[in-house]
Amino acid sequence: MKNRMTKVLALLAATTMVMGSLAGCGSKAAEETAAPATETAPATEEATPATTEDTATTEAAATTEADANLEGTISMAGSTSMEKLANAVAESFMAKYPGVTVTAEFTGSSAGIESLAAGSVDIGNSSRALKDSEKEAGAVENIVAIDGIAVVTDPANKVTDLTKDQLISIYKGETTNWKDLGGDDQAIVVVGREAGSGTRGAFEELLDIADVCAYANELDSTGAVMAKVASTPGSIGYVSLDVVDDTVTAMKFDGVEPTEENIKAGTYMLSRPFVMATTGEISEQSEPVQALFAYLTSDEGKELIKSVGLITVD
Repeated sequence: MKNRMTKVLALLAATTMVMGSLAGCGSKAAEETAAPATETAPATEEATPATTEDTATTEAAATTEADANLEGTISMAGSTSMEKLANAVAESFMAKYPGVTVTAEFTGSSAGIESLAAGSVDIGNSSRALKDSEKEAGAVENIVAIDGIAVVTDPANKVTDLTKDQLISIYKGETTNWKDLGGDDQAIVVVGREAGSGTRGAFEELLDIADVCAYANELDSTGAVMAKVASTPGSIGYVSLDVVDDTVTAMKFDGVEPTEENIKAGTYMLSRPFVMATTGEISEQSEPVQALFAYLTSDEGKELIKSVGLITVD
């Protein structure tokens, strides 16, 4: 009996040792299995930064929304010479900002500044620099473009440079032959634009010869002036600088060539500022008016200014 009990106890001890061994193996396996779970998980990849294209798209969308939301009116009055520019600006600006209405009247530079001073318009258009008295009354001179005028002759003409006094004498009918100016013995054919032309108004205003010109031909377009001068020996005319080509000769004026660079430098006299005057600074104006001036200084606005034959202001 004693021996039998001893065997049973021995068997139980062996069983316990086997179970303990198995438990140990299981614990080690569990640890090995669980170990990877305790390692630090790899960091989540950073969000891809927005591309330039994405940013541009977002900005464009915001701009489009702002364009659509801007509302109000802008009224202009003044220079007849600025009619082409004012109408082009009004049309393109209203297309960009459908909620804004732009109106323009062409009553003359002085009348436009008077309307501004009276508070009846937002912008007074002037095709000349403002007078000191106008500035003292509160008008602020905002130059938006420069108008350049070239004096042209037929290509065969030997005279290539005129002084201011000589040009005035020609257009007043006092000098009638090119030989008196160092050229051939040839009659001078004085060509100009029709009454009411902005180019004619500018030319005569700059030379102070309004209503005293002796024209042989008064033509109704820049193209007509160019064609007439190019085909008529001894002729002289004036056109916007941007249309000059090799069918005519652009004359120097007091020794200075008619170029955009010389006009911007102020050395070529036949040019003038196109002013959109405001009462007070631009920053003090209504939101639509501020947007209009911002448009005129943008790349799109500068291209519009060039498209109507004017020089942009840097």
